[in-house]
Amino acid sequence: MDWLSILEIFLPIALVLSTALTVFIITLPEQYSNFKPRVILDSDFTDVDHKDSHRSGHAYFQRHKDADGTLRCTTSVQIVVLGDIGRSPRMQYHALSIAGHGGKVSLVGYFDSDVHPDIKASRFIDVVAIARFPSALQTDNKILFLLLAPLKVLHQILSLYVALSYKTPASKWMLVQNPPSIPTLAVAQVICFFRKTKLVVDWHNFGYSILALRLGSTHPLVRLSHWYEGVFGSNATAHFAVSNAMCKVLLSKWNIRALPLHDRPPMHFRPLSALQRTYFLHMLPETSPYASDILARKTRLLVSSTSWTADEDFSLLLGALVTYAELSLTQPFPKILLVITGKGPQKAHYLSRITHLNETDQLPSITILTAWLTPSDYASLLGSADLGISLHTSSSGVDLPMKVVDMFGAGLPVAGWSKFEAWGELVREGENGRGFGSEKGLVKVLVELFGKGGEVELAKLKEGAIREGEKRWEGEWMPVAGKLFGLT
Repeated sequence: MDWLSILEIFLPIALVLSTALTVFIITLPEQYSNFKPRVILDSDFTDVDHKDSHRSGHAYFQRHKDADGTLRCTTSVQIVVLGDIGRSPRMQYHALSIAGHGGKVSLVGYFDSDVHPDIKASRFIDVVAIARFPSALQTDNKILFLLLAPLKVLHQILSLYVALSYKTPASKWMLVQNPPSIPTLAVAQVICFFRKTKLVVDWHNFGYSILALRLGSTHPLVRLSHWYEGVFGSNATAHFAVSNAMCKVLLSKWNIRALPLHDRPPMHFRPLSALQRTYFLHMLPETSPYASDILARKTRLLVSSTSWTADEDFSLLLGALVTYAELSLTQPFPKILLVITGKGPQKAHYLSRITHLNETDQLPSITILTAWLTPSDYASLLGSADLGISLHTSSSGVDLPMKVVDMFGAGLPVAGWSKFEAWGELVREGENGRGFGSEKGLVKVLVELFGKGGEVELAKLKEGAIREGEKRWEGEWMPVAGKLFGLT
């Protein structure tokens, strides 16, 4: 092949690439500038906002606006969740805290379920939806998952790039939830480079360890994910992590120095008075038929919140309840009403198992219900329950279940899977909760707390949960994240 033939082949390719690069450069999003802070005007607030001035931010605007009636937000943050915003409470709390201190927030993610009502009310927060990957192409089949994964990643890259570049104005900071790592971290790095935005990664867990639950720890994609997470995560300006143990792992694994920022409950999780508990139990459809027996302690109310994923083995809880029901035939144990909240991929599987257990009379003294509640009703349910159940097993060993934090905020003691490193940072055995590492261990906890003499210990655990719940999100957040973002 002569040079002319080679030139004929590569010239069109070079032309296409140069055209694409030119279009990319011409359409680059605007850069963040210290001289162009985000601005809020009185006209941004409606009459309804004036009446609900605290939640809308109008009260803050009135206190801090300039003489010309303008509030210039020197702190602006894009908060990125490559997941359902409504099921990402920590990132919503970040948004509310930033907005509460006068920062302007663009909250970017999937909009599948309702967000916190205070986010909807705030004029300091804009919620920006990312286009979802078509549901028809999503599958739990391992082979199809591998085949469709590249297409899904490509779709996520494009939709995330558009949302961060063109649907939201340039911000001083970008706060990214990790995981998911792919493609979030890489896209965030590119956007922050071109927009002169400072990137902060909030480490909830590790993406590669979650992927290993599906593919196995030695799978090439898991190894690639491990490398990717370290390379694209380590170049951020700053990092938060949900536990001290995670900070240590980040430092040893990737030389990432993260600031520990523990989850704490927001103010709407709180213990209920006896009158409030009575009213709520009779009001909520799931508990109203059992309210009198719950209040008389003939039935114990258990609550578990889940995303129905592989890192929570509900077969362990179901097995423990079957054993408890068998023991109840010969011993005077109270009945149990278990309410499970949340949505997720394995929900149908476990509902089928629960149906089978009921049809075969293996749960004679147990009632299991599922529910999807508003944030306020979920908080009240926790405040009305006798015991919270956590089956979070932690793929990394160093993340912590936020559901337990919420339970403590409502004054609810917890029984949870405790066989991972970070558990002790959250739950103190015999003081605010009980741990277990097997089905038999959970049965032992239920028998000891609900059997003869268990009332005293359960009351002690509740007192410990209330004390732990006094540590609130704002008090944890402000000295760490608030300081980093320059808020006062």
